[in-house]
Amino acid sequence: RIVSLCCVSASLFQASSLLRACILKCTLDNATLSISLSLPFSLSLLDLSPPASLSISPDRSQFFKYESVSLSCEVQGNSTGWRVVRNTSRGILSECNTDWGKPQGSSCIVSLIPSHSGVYWCESGSGEHSNAVIISVLSNQASLIVSPDTSQFFKYESVSLSCEVLGNSAGWRLKRYTVSGERSDCGGNWGKPQGSSCIVSLIPSHSGVYWCESGSGEHSNAVNITVHDGAVILESPALPVTEGDSVTLRCRYQVTPSNLTADFYKDGSLIRNETTREMTIPAVSESDEGLYKCTNSEEESPESWMTVTAGAVILESPALPVTEGDSVTLRCRYQGTPSDLTAVFYKDGSLIRTETTGEMTIPAVSKLDEGLYKCNNSEGESPESWMTATGDRVEEG
Repeated sequence: RIVSLCCVSASLFQASSLLRACILKCTLDNATLSISLSLPFSLSLLDLSPPASLSISPDRSQFFKYESVSLSCEVQGNSTGWRVVRNTSRGILSECNTDWGKPQGSSCIVSLIPSHSGVYWCESGSGEHSNAVIISVLSNQASLIVSPDTSQFFKYESVSLSCEVLGNSAGWRLKRYTVSGERSDCGGNWGKPQGSSCIVSLIPSHSGVYWCESGSGEHSNAVNITVHDGAVILESPALPVTEGDSVTLRCRYQVTPSNLTADFYKDGSLIRNETTREMTIPAVSESDEGLYKCTNSEEESPESWMTVTAGAVILESPALPVTEGDSVTLRCRYQGTPSDLTAVFYKDGSLIRTETTGEMTIPAVSKLDEGLYKCNNSEGESPESWMTATGDRVEEG
């Protein structure tokens, strides 16, 4: 019997005793995931627990970019051969420690980026499976990643530019528009494609605006890159920074001068004099957005714009099933400052509660609390996440 399950149910194996095969189809950030799981041919109706459990810490299904999550396989009996496996929103099936995740004891530590969104589970060498959890990493559909994250470079330095795409990345390519008015793709007369990245050895004529673009004309964020033939550049973020983040600007010299003192300017006005050639803004705000440059006793850097954005919003809700009678707290989390804004919570599309603390608690969950939750506050709205409620025992019928 083939049964189709919606991926909002993270407890895939609740009904496993009734199935010989299960196909999980779901939509995650507008991308379809398809996973075929082979289950044992004969299963007892009285034993619904899988041979292994996937534990997730912190126990939630939504994350901001660059947050970390720990995934562990808890196995009944011999754990040899069990590993953490995932199928991403791009349809890439792989296991921890291939091109993602860092094994740490019996766990897999993952520093998350949007392309890590997908379904995660434990799998043995013989094909047995644990429960599955859905992880969603919030971001735009496509993001241009710059490494190192700075907008100014000296001549002949290199930069790596990557398109991080949610869903199908086919047809996305890196483009630029230079100061001379040339519009072109990576791999033509500039840049060397390397996997999903474009490596560029920079010269002054490469100065311009860079972005990712799909075949249908969709765009990522854009970054401005300046290649300087002089002696001083300002190292400032090429990518937008989030309100509340700490940001350091550095005045960098082609040849280190005897006097490292640097003056920093914003929108043409002197804002700081530093003997260490760098200045730090402990918690950036919207008022810090602007045009920056630095000078020393001999020369000044070009100017670069620093963009400050409001943080995104996620709903912190359990990724794993909760047991009826347990107390559960849902948090509407804003990436910026303050993080605990007044929030409105929704279940299955209907408003259920407004909380000034940004969190709501269900003292004793029941099956009626199972459903699709989201939240919003003055800064935005979270994606939706399904919360599963299970009983202490399974009743036949």
